[in-house]
Amino acid sequence: MFFENLIKDQVIVHFKQVFDLQLRESELSFLPTRKEFEGDITLVVFGLAKIVRKSPEETGQLLGDALLTNPELVTSYNVVKGFLNITINNKLIINRLNNLFIGQFGNVSRKISLSDTVPELPVLIEYSSPNTNKPLHLGHVRNNLLGYSISQILKSNGSKVVKVNIVNDRGIHICKSMLAWQKFGNGETPKSSGLKGDHLVGKYYVEFDRHLREQVKELEAKGYSKEEATKHAGLMVEAQQMLLKWEAGDPDVKALWQKMNNWVYDGFAVTYKNLGVDFDKIYYESETYLLGKSIVEEGLNKGVLFKKEDGSVWIDLKAEGLDEKLLLRSDGTSVYMTQDLGTAVMRYSEFKFSRLIYIVGNEQDYHFKVLFQVLQKLGYEWAKNLYHLSYNMVDLPSGKMKSREGTVVDADELVDEMVREARKLTMELGKLDDFNSEEAIKLYQMLGMGALKYFILKVDPEKRMLFNPDESIDFNGNTGPFIQYTHARILSVMRKAATQSEMAGFNSFELNSVKDLQPKERDLMKLLIRFPEVMEDAAQKLSPAVIAAYTYDLVKAYNQFYHDYAIVDATQISTSLFRLKLSSECAKVINGALLLLGIESPERM
Repeated sequence: MFFENLIKDQVIVHFKQVFDLQLRESELSFLPTRKEFEGDITLVVFGLAKIVRKSPEETGQLLGDALLTNPELVTSYNVVKGFLNITINNKLIINRLNNLFIGQFGNVSRKISLSDTVPELPVLIEYSSPNTNKPLHLGHVRNNLLGYSISQILKSNGSKVVKVNIVNDRGIHICKSMLAWQKFGNGETPKSSGLKGDHLVGKYYVEFDRHLREQVKELEAKGYSKEEATKHAGLMVEAQQMLLKWEAGDPDVKALWQKMNNWVYDGFAVTYKNLGVDFDKIYYESETYLLGKSIVEEGLNKGVLFKKEDGSVWIDLKAEGLDEKLLLRSDGTSVYMTQDLGTAVMRYSEFKFSRLIYIVGNEQDYHFKVLFQVLQKLGYEWAKNLYHLSYNMVDLPSGKMKSREGTVVDADELVDEMVREARKLTMELGKLDDFNSEEAIKLYQMLGMGALKYFILKVDPEKRMLFNPDESIDFNGNTGPFIQYTHARILSVMRKAATQSEMAGFNSFELNSVKDLQPKERDLMKLLIRFPEVMEDAAQKLSPAVIAAYTYDLVKAYNQFYHDYAIVDATQISTSLFRLKLSSECAKVINGALLLLGIESPERM
C-alpha cells in the first residue's frame, strides 16, 4: 500500500499533465506485478484508456514516460497489453525498510505495534466457552487458537484487547454428569482414578447417556415415542429435579456441583497451558444467568417479550426473518440465551467495550442473530457493536486419534500425539544439534505445537478444514516446523558470522548504505516492507490465515535467497554485512509473525 499510494499520487498528477483530465483515486486499480514480468507494482490501464480514448498500450506508454520524470520514485517500466508494470527505485525500498523495522518497530519479537496510542475503549474477544461436563476437544482447539491469535493480531494493530471466557458451569448437561457420578461413581476421584478432572467428569456424562438410552429403549418397547420416552425416563426426570434443586440453592447439590466443577477447572488449566492460551477475565454462567432472568423480566414488562400459556417466555422475531425463540422455560429455569443476555450486559457494564467479538462455531449462527436482535430490541445501543466470528468445523481423517469414547477427538490426546510425532521426526532427521534432554523436550513441545497451531490457523476461519497430523509435522512445505526451522537456520548463520571479527558488527550495519540490489535481495526486502500492511489486513479480516500465508511466502523467499547467494563471503565484506543484516530482519519478522499465531520460534535445531 505504501508504494501504491506514492504511485497513485504521481499517476493522478501526470494524468492531468498528459491528458488534461482529472482522475479520482477510485478510478485507479493496482496489482502486484506478476512474477514473469519485470516490475514491482502494476497499474491496470484498460479503464484509463477508455477515458482518454486511446489504446491501452499507448495510454500505458504515455503514463510510463511521465513517471520516469521522477527517477527517485520510478526507474523503469514496461507495458504488457493493458498493464503498466512499474519498477520502484532501490533507494526508496531500502529507506522504507530501514525506517519501518530499524526506526519504528525495533525488535518485532518483543513488540509489534502500528500505533503509538492505545484507544481507551477495549475490544473484548470471547473464546473457548467450555462446558464443565466434558474435556476440551478438537473443535475447542480451533476455537482457542483462533481466539488467542486474533487477540494478538488486534493488539499488534494498537487495540486494547481483553480476552474473556464464559464457562458454562450450570444447567441440565452439568446435572447429568453429577447424577451419573452420584449413582455409578462409587466415590471415584481424579486422584483415585488417575484421570484428569475434566476427563473423569466427562466419563460420567457418557455414563449418563448410556444408561439413559437403555431406559428410553425400555419405554419405547412399552409404546412410548422416542421423544416421550426421553422426557419421562427416570434418569432424565432426576436430572431435571437436580437442576431445580440447584437453582433453589440445595446445599448438597451445590456442594457436589462445586466439587465436580473444581475437578474440571484443574483439568482445563492443564489443557490451556499446553495450548499456550490464557484469559484476562473468566465469566461463569452460574454468576450471569440471574441477571439474564432479570433482563427477560424487563423485556416482559416492556412488551418486547411474551409469555405462553405454560408460563415460558419467548420473543417473536419472525418480522426480522428469524422465528420465535425461547428465553425462559415454563418451570422458570433459564436457557443458554438467558445467560448470554446477562453476560453481555455484565461485560458492557464492566468494560464499556468498543466491540465484542464472539468466536463460536457456525452451528451457533442462529443463536447469535437472535441474541443481538433481543439486546437491540431491549434498547441496548451498544448491541450494534457485537460481532459473531463464525468459524467452520475441523475434521480428522477417519480413525485418527479418537478419544476413549470413540466420538470426539480429545484435545489432550491430540496435543500429546503432536509432541510425540515431533519427537519421532526430529530424532529421525537428526536435528537435535547437541541438545541436552531438557532442551530436547522443550524443542519437541515447540515443534509439535507449532505444527498443530500453524496447520489449523493457516486455514481461513470460515472454511471447513481437514486436519491431518501426518501432514502438519513436516520440515518441508507449508507447515509450522518448516517455518520454525528456517528461523533457526537464520540464527545459526548469524551466530557463526558473529564469531568472525570482520562480520561481528552486522547488527549496526546501515541498510541505506547499499546502492545496488540483487533480484532475490529485492524480493526479500519488498516482502519485509509488506509486514505492517499484512498485520492490518489480518486485523480487518479477523483472520490469522493472512499472517500464516505471508509468513510462508517470506520463508520461501528467504530460502531462495539463502540458496542463490553466499550470505557470508570474506572477500565481500560490505555485501556480507548487508545480507546478514537482511537475514537478521527476516528472523525478527518470522519470529514476530509466529508470535501473532501463538507459535514459538526455536533458536537452534
